[in-house]
Amino acid sequence: MVNPSVNPSVHPSVNLFDLSSRRILITGSNGGIGLSIAQGLAQHGAQVILNGRDAAKLEAAAQSLRQNGLEVETSRFDVTNETEVDTAIAELLETGPIDVLVNNAGIQRRVSLEQVTLETWNEVLTTNLTSAMLVSRPVARHMIARGQGKIINICSLMSGLGRATTGPYTAAKGGLKMLTQAMCADWAKHNLQINAIGPGYFETEMTAPLVADEKFNAWVCGRTPANRWGKPQELVGAAVFLASNASNFVNGQILYVDGGMFAVL
Repeated sequence: MVNPSVNPSVHPSVNLFDLSSRRILITGSNGGIGLSIAQGLAQHGAQVILNGRDAAKLEAAAQSLRQNGLEVETSRFDVTNETEVDTAIAELLETGPIDVLVNNAGIQRRVSLEQVTLETWNEVLTTNLTSAMLVSRPVARHMIARGQGKIINICSLMSGLGRATTGPYTAAKGGLKMLTQAMCADWAKHNLQINAIGPGYFETEMTAPLVADEKFNAWVCGRTPANRWGKPQELVGAAVFLASNASNFVNGQILYVDGGMFAVL
């Protein structure tokens, strides 16, 4: 039997969801789901590092959080550029550890597979899948050396289900699911926990045209047992759980946050 007095993660008086000692890097976090997750993690005590390619948009996002008294850093780099990634991660590690990495950066290009160009295919795969490897690799080396760390990959319903005109995205998010499991296979023995969140249909800047489409909106609401779209802030609980000590023996899993869509026909 574990003695809780020598294991803080199971001691009843310890807040397992406390993030006050965690420095967390969230890629693609100057807007949308990434910014909502960053805000939620910061509100739970984390020191968050926002990332994006657009310096002006990144600083505006940071200021929006700082105005609410939250602790925020920024790191401008392109997650698809290996040189930029390695340089940025090295610079961040000079000022302190990265306790948690959230691989959130992603794009969607809706096109039927017989019409997709190689350029578009590569753009989606590189941004949604390869970038997670590029950013995780140097961060994981640092975490392995420290003997602890957490990586959260933002997957999708499309990690397990397909839909017309989402071929490149589905392939990328399916690959990200398997990358999550591969990271677990390689790194769990070093006390790293690598898991994923699988959002369903959420109202964001990227999905605004779909929300406005009466037919598509009716399909989403009818297909989702909760009968509505998700709000970005509703992903925060899953992110806090996977970033905290509460998930210390959870590894290689996808936590779907989708109003029940993945559970029913």
